[in-house]
Amino acid sequence: QVQLVESGGGLVQAGGSLRLSCAASGRTFSNYFMGWFRQAPGKERDFVAAVSWGGDNTYYADSVKGRFTISRDNAKNTVYLQMNSLTPEDTADYYCAGTSGAVRYGSQYEYDYWGQGTAVTVSA
Repeated sequence: QVQLVESGGGLVQAGGSLRLSCAASGRTFSNYFMGWFRQAPGKERDFVAAVSWGGDNTYYADSVKGRFTISRDNAKNTVYLQMNSLTPEDTADYYCAGTSGAVRYGSQYEYDYWGQGTAVTVSA
């Protein structure tokens, strides 16, 4: 089992920045491909970003490319999501997730472990 705990959400004005963190405990963190997803009220959970096991490769949804940066620190068992130039459309609950396999990293069904989520609200 891997336990994931997100932090860093909050209220920010449009154009502002936030950095989300996801701390992992349990099994060896570096064995897991990590992703961030988000779910806005009344909408499905969408892929945001993913990072490979060693952090060498990153993947982004088109909607956040150039604004968000995913990274990980395996020594700290933590994955981050730096979010810049936030807009009200980024308002959602953000979840980190982990999977030992990553064939379909953009699909929530690929991931075995999930955090409880952290809320991000961007005001206009």
